[in-house]
Amino acid sequence: MFEGFVDRFVDAERGKLFARIGGTGSPVLLLHGYPQSHVMWHAVVDALIAEHTVVVADLPGYGSSFRPTPTADHSAHSKRALSSDLVQMMDALGFDEFAVAGHDRGGRVAYRMALDNPERITAVAAFDVVPTGEVWTRADAALALIYWHWSFLAQPAPLPEALINANPDAFFDLHVRALGLGRKQGNYPSELMATYRALLDDPTVVEGICEDYRAGAGIDRTHDDADKAAGKHITCPTLVLWSASGALPKLYGDVLEVWHPWAQEVRGRGLDASHFLVEDQPDLVAEELLSLLDGSHRPPSSPQRKERT
Repeated sequence: MFEGFVDRFVDAERGKLFARIGGTGSPVLLLHGYPQSHVMWHAVVDALIAEHTVVVADLPGYGSSFRPTPTADHSAHSKRALSSDLVQMMDALGFDEFAVAGHDRGGRVAYRMALDNPERITAVAAFDVVPTGEVWTRADAALALIYWHWSFLAQPAPLPEALINANPDAFFDLHVRALGLGRKQGNYPSELMATYRALLDDPTVVEGICEDYRAGAGIDRTHDDADKAAGKHITCPTLVLWSASGALPKLYGDVLEVWHPWAQEVRGRGLDASHFLVEDQPDLVAEELLSLLDGSHRPPSSPQRKERT
């Protein structure tokens, strides 16, 4: 796993970020989602490193990266703050311009990075998400049941932290695994699942997760709503992928239609996968990423792709 990659702790203004770096060519930053770490990209990176310098990183608050100190307005865990940390990391690694792709929370950091740094981001991919502002603006009874963890994790400290820390096994088995983690046989070896489960044994990670969602319910939404009101768009090529049988089609119908006002050039498709589509379908994800990164439109492996420009 990650053969040929070099492990680095990279300084940013707020703390050290953990990253693995491998390959040659134009740079791409890969960001993980909740409640995982950079390891989730293990089955994709080998397809990218022949043409690209690949940087996989732990988000601040997760994995081996620094833990932001919580603030009353949760701005320390905002996607704007996290994206700034990661841009500083890429600066320190010598990359003035780069592409970024993220799954779940990492997808939210990725699109925020593209909105805040249009001169730096050459392409962006966001997997199994719609913009945070859209989630809260469109919230209804269906979302309350399907995305119940959004409101649970955003409750004031220390309620969600105390409940998760009291029984992390139950939270992992009855919630995280229910989202699809480990469901596709052969893609999730036992040692990988043990790595993900162990993350919840660290109370500082649990705090970071909750602060991440508190930011999502407040300041992240404020940032998104302000950009939408101002007509601000992502200006670089944008790729969105989602679980065809998952929450997004149930909640929003045409997922690309939700994204269309946010990006000048957006394309994507639903995949036959759970929420954890990067690990469920690594070959298809790699194919789509390579198409985005090299600017081509490679023939898809299924006819589900749609495009908006």
